[in-house]
Amino acid sequence: MEGFVYVLFIVVLAVNALLSIYGIVYRRSLVKKLISLTILSDTIFVSIILVGFIFKYPVVPPVYIGVSGEETYLLEHGSDPLPQALVLTGIVIGLAVNALIAFGVIQVYRLTGTTDAKRAIRVLVEEVMEE
Repeated sequence: MEGFVYVLFIVVLAVNALLSIYGIVYRRSLVKKLISLTILSDTIFVSIILVGFIFKYPVVPPVYIGVSGEETYLLEHGSDPLPQALVLTGIVIGLAVNALIAFGVIQVYRLTGTTDAKRAIRVLVEEVMEE
């Protein structure tokens, strides 16, 4: 049963990643592209955490207290803390990148009056050609 749940979880993550890539590539609205990028990054974070997760009940946090005989129990049941640390760092960097992209989308809307990528490029090219 554990293997089925693991495979199902991976399939759902793959479908989620493909749908978000579709949104990034084929949607014309810059806001929808930003939302799809955020969903893709969150999907990647979940998949990275899944790499370090151990499917052996009970799962314990990777904290070593120092009790003798606990080392083997922690190795068998503890999750890997490195992917968790990498995801935490990635979330902070992703938040900064999303804020920067959102600022760019707001500026594009302010200058062109639209968030449609093709219309915005057309408006910006027409403004450059006039000057």
